[in-house]
Amino acid sequence: MDYIELTVNIVPKDPWSEILITELADCGYESFVETETGIQAFGQVTLVNSEDPISNTFLKIPSVDFAAQWEAKIIPQQNWNALWEADFQVVEVEDYLTIHAPFHDKKNLKGMLVEIQPKMSFGTGHHQTTWMMSKALFELDSIPDSVLDMGTGTGVLAIVAEKLGANKIVAVDIEDWSVENTIENAERNNCSKIETICGNIDVIKGESFGLILANINKNVLKEHLPFYAKMLDQNGTLFLSGFFDTDVDELVLIAEELGLRKYRVLNKDNWAAIELKK
Repeated sequence: MDYIELTVNIVPKDPWSEILITELADCGYESFVETETGIQAFGQVTLVNSEDPISNTFLKIPSVDFAAQWEAKIIPQQNWNALWEADFQVVEVEDYLTIHAPFHDKKNLKGMLVEIQPKMSFGTGHHQTTWMMSKALFELDSIPDSVLDMGTGTGVLAIVAEKLGANKIVAVDIEDWSVENTIENAERNNCSKIETICGNIDVIKGESFGLILANINKNVLKEHLPFYAKMLDQNGTLFLSGFFDTDVDELVLIAEELGLRKYRVLNKDNWAAIELKK
């Protein structure tokens, strides 16, 4: 799968870079890097709307005094793989967990160790949302027996769930290369209880789970929430992430209408995760 790399230089940088990130997230971009002069945004070619995103964003705002330059380019899959592997640094989730790649020296790593070969898949722990979801798993009183991991990416959350004691984990992703990556990473970590499925929410039929993990984006989460509410066991836990802290109230309102109550909210660098109970 090819990706778009969108580079935007904005004057003044604040507050427009943050506003732009919010708009681009709604357009399908899934990862962002802050630069000295603006931002870079990354998204799958087939999922993003790349038609003049700057004008489409700022024309909505009256009397904006700013200057912006932007450039979009395609990153072929093989180059994206190389970028991930070259830049993959050890990730520490407090004292709970260390996520590392096969080429890292395991000496002096702390907490639970999870080895990830990222390839094309999202979910190395570097992104704030994966970091928060990982932390939240460790802070549960106990791990439920059955877990659904939607948008599994590298499979890192499914792997952590099994290592914490879950006996049945279903890991789902719409991309076949993410499914392959999850299978490979499960084997790397000696995990045998993860069933990996390629598809969307409709591939899960007639099953229920004590814990559902969904680190996707806001629009997909809004579409999926009724299904999560139905699949979740009574007194079960739902973790949502993949959105900004400004989106929390909207998602909580939808969840409450479906019989889910907010338990707590985690925040990291303007990103958020919500823990909900049924």
